[in-house]
Parts: sequence; C-alpha cells; structure tokens
Amino acid sequence: MSRSLPALGLCLLIVGCSGATRGGQDGVWFEDEAAARGIDFHHRSGFSGRHLMPEIMGGGVALVDVDGDEDLDIYLVQSGSLYPDDESGTVDRSNRLYLNYAGTFVRAQGGHGADDRGYGLGVAAGDYDNDGDVDLYVTNYGPNVLLRNDGLGNFEDVTQASGVGDPGYSTAATFADLDADDDLDLFVVNYIHWDFAVERDCFIAGVLTYCPPTNYSAPMRDRLYRNNGDGTFTDSSAESGLNAAFGTGLGISSADFDGDGLTDVFVANDMMVNQLWLNRGGLRFVDEAAYRGVAVDSHGLAKSGMGVAAADADDDGDTDLLVVNLAEQTDSFYRNEGAWFADATEAVGLATTSRRYTRFGVVLADFDNDGRLDLYEANGGVAPSETEHEGDEFAEPNTLLRGTSDGRFAEVLPAGGTAETLIHTSRGLAVGDVDDDGGLDLVVGNRDATPYLLMNRVSNRGNWIRFHVRTTTGRDAHGATVSANVGTRRQHRRVAPEGSYVASSDPRVHFGLAGETSVSEVTVRWATGETESYGDFEAGRTYDIVQGSGTP
Repeated sequence: MSRSLPALGLCLLIVGCSGATRGGQDGVWFEDEAAARGIDFHHRSGFSGRHLMPEIMGGGVALVDVDGDEDLDIYLVQSGSLYPDDESGTVDRSNRLYLNYAGTFVRAQGGHGADDRGYGLGVAAGDYDNDGDVDLYVTNYGPNVLLRNDGLGNFEDVTQASGVGDPGYSTAATFADLDADDDLDLFVVNYIHWDFAVERDCFIAGVLTYCPPTNYSAPMRDRLYRNNGDGTFTDSSAESGLNAAFGTGLGISSADFDGDGLTDVFVANDMMVNQLWLNRGGLRFVDEAAYRGVAVDSHGLAKSGMGVAAADADDDGDTDLLVVNLAEQTDSFYRNEGAWFADATEAVGLATTSRRYTRFGVVLADFDNDGRLDLYEANGGVAPSETEHEGDEFAEPNTLLRGTSDGRFAEVLPAGGTAETLIHTSRGLAVGDVDDDGGLDLVVGNRDATPYLLMNRVSNRGNWIRFHVRTTTGRDAHGATVSANVGTRRQHRRVAPEGSYVASSDPRVHFGLAGETSVSEVTVRWATGETESYGDFEAGRTYDIVQGSGTP
C-alpha cells in the first residue's frame, strides 16, 4: 500500500480501448441493488482532519448463512472512530447484520449480538465449534472478537473464553483445518505496530495524505491459533514456526499449494516479501515463498500486496495465486507449476490493464457461467486519485475482466460491468449467489459510503451447478476440493470462503457449465486427506455433499 499518484489515462472508461470486450447485453453484467434490497449501512472511517493509518483500510464484508435457512445473509464491518473519547453518539461504531428474506434484506434487530463496536477492518466466517452453524471472527485495530452463533443467527461474544482476542492491528483472517484433526484452526494476519504516538504527516505531490507502511518500520508477526476442540484455542504461533518472520500482511488464502495433502497458507504483504507457509505436518510451517517463486514478482520487486485470489485458473489440478497491488504496479498472477510458481501476469493479460488503479478486494469466479473464471477487482486509492468523485479524493472505478478461451483476461466495458460507472473507495469484496438464480453476485464494501450489492444481470448465462460441501458435523468443509468432468474438461473448485481482502464469501462450490446439462465423475478431496467419489449430477440446482457418504 505504498503511495504514489495513479498512472495517467483512463482507458477503462473509454469504449474501444485495446484489450476490452463487451459482455452480456450492452456490456452490463451487474446492477447495484443495495438500497432497493434494504441495505442502508454507511461505512465511517472516522477521518476528522488528521490522516491516521487505519482509516484508509476498512470496509470488510461477509456473505454467510448465519440463520441456517440456506440463503446468504450480509455482514458489514464498521470502523467508526479511532478517538476513544468520541462518544457523542454521532459516530456509528456498530457492525451490522442483514438477514436475507427471499432476496430482500432486513437489519437484524439489536444486532443479534453481532454489533461489535471496535474499530473494525475485516471478518472471517467458519464453524469453529463444529455445531453446524457459522461463527464470525472480526478483525479490528485493537482486540479482535470471536462471535459464537446459536444456530438462529444470534451471537455471543466468546473472545475471552476462547483465547483469540489478538490485541494488535489485524486485517485478514481465515479459519482452516491446518492440523487435519477435523476442526477449524484460526490464522490471523497482522499489519504494523501503530498508535497515535507514531503517526506521521506524509505528502505526495505536496498533498497531505496517508503514509506508506515503510515509514513506520514496524511490521508485525501473524498469529496461529490451534483449535483445542472444546471451544478454546491455543496460541501456537511460536511452535508452528510463524515467529521466524515479520510482515505487513493484508491478504490471505489457504490451500494445498504443494499437493502433499496438507493445507498451506499464503500471506500477501504490503511492500515486503510475501510469505508461503508450507505445512509440514504437526502444525509446523516453513516459509518457502522465495524458493517457490511467490515472494516477489518476476523483476524481483516486493509490491504492495493487498487482496488475494486463489483458484485453479488453468484447470490443471493445482491452485494458482493472484495478488493485487497499488496503482502503477501490475497484478501478480502466479501460475502453479507443481514444485514452483511462474509469474504469468503478462501471459494472462494483466500486465497493462491492472496498473491504473489501486486494487484491494479481488475474486476469481465464473459470472457468465461459460466454464471460465472471470476477474473482479475492487479499487480505491490510498493517495488522491484522478477520478475523485463526490468529494471522495480516493475514489476509483472497479474493474471487471472476462476469462477467455485462450487463458487470458479481457476487460469488460462499461467499467466494472455496470450501466453507470460506480466510483467509490472500494475495499472488501465477497462473492455468492444472493438470490439463488444460478448467477454469482457481489457485495463491495466502500470506505465512507454505502456498499454495493451487485446483482448478476449477465444475459444468456450458461448452465450451472453448485455443491454445498459439509463435514460429518455439518460444518462447511473448508479446504475441500470438488472435481468434476464438465464436457471434455476436468475442473476443480475449492471450498474457500476466505481470500479477497478483509472479506468472507459464500463457501458453496459453483461451476459454470456453458451449454453442458450435467457433470460426471464428481469427487471430493477432503482437507483431512481422504478422497471420495459421488457420481454424476444434473445441472441447475444446488446439491448437498456430506463427508463419508461417497465411495472411497
């Protein structure tokens, strides 16, 4: 998140730019329906004259079924104010939960216990106690909060009892079964050691703005909490090997990156080398980012790593990585070659198109259901931008790119795939099918503004199929990989709610099928190492898959 003025040229906003493509009817893929569907949340950074580092980073979101009715609710993280004595009542400090009723959202009365009032940045979702409902972990500047779900969408703050109230400056987090014992551990990404006493005044082109993390020289260690299976966690950061490195972490993804059957963790760091924590068993990890080719880009540069997307973009059976960065820095697309990663940013068409804006949230998902992953990036500056909008000097349009048959990404116009270009300081980004019509929708958190609820309006979408993959306890099977034959192609999709930036997405596994009407030879490789076969399925609906019900 190092600061520099955005590159000149707004090709994205001009129909006919090189590399751009129209998609759907008149290029419209999404329509913002947040207000129409009942979302009245307004994010507050708390900026009041002095630029305080955490103020530029908030806007976390989650798409998650908290009440067990099989549709996606929305959780929005509020920041509020960094001034503890500001209790005038004019600053909204409460996170908000909106319950989904047939595609319309109603604010949970009294917050249902999920209205944490810390200075919020992000959220992770996962059933840590294996009781079949989804719990929430909120990352704050200041103590983080674990909220236990009672199954009906009512939450209890169990932070103290569970032992996961990291008191630092946390950004991303993920629940993952890192020791293969069938419960979810918790990995927390921390940024820098910061407080009012170390804040500085920084200028770019003579304009006072937020400082880069390098000005503080105070990176933090991330934390790993081992799930004890009884509702409590043990801080295993030192024993696991994480204390061997510091970082300025912003993005995280967990997957079996080296194919050894154990879940690994990738952390994107801001102006420092990234970390790839490879799991060696027994909850021991070794950082092999430099050895595997994901610590820096192909030029040896450590970029301003923010959001992360991890998916099998080339259908070869392993998980690739996409890290988004600051304006004037390209995205970094790391193609998994098995024993190492190759920087394929230019080969996939992102070397030029990704440079114009500062990207935070990012998802790889098949929005048009043609069987190829598309790319959506949530943009917003950290220094005054050329696209200032309605008094927001950091505002930038978001970016949508369509996956093509030759393995590249091509821009969709109008910008962001909406009829009217939306311009705000976007941060958190979550993906999921909000109205269960087979098209993937998006929720975008915007700093000092209302969020977007982008409903999928791609015309002539292809067929689709979805799998809700659960363990024997009923929880979402984080880290499991579903594989299926889609026509002549074997495709692989993971249960991966984490990723993007300070966000949690729908854990259900979605396949776009183009013109295919079924999938065959469906298998699931579970995070605990076993693989099961489940046969063939018809398109056009969501199927439950439960661990142990298939054929080994």
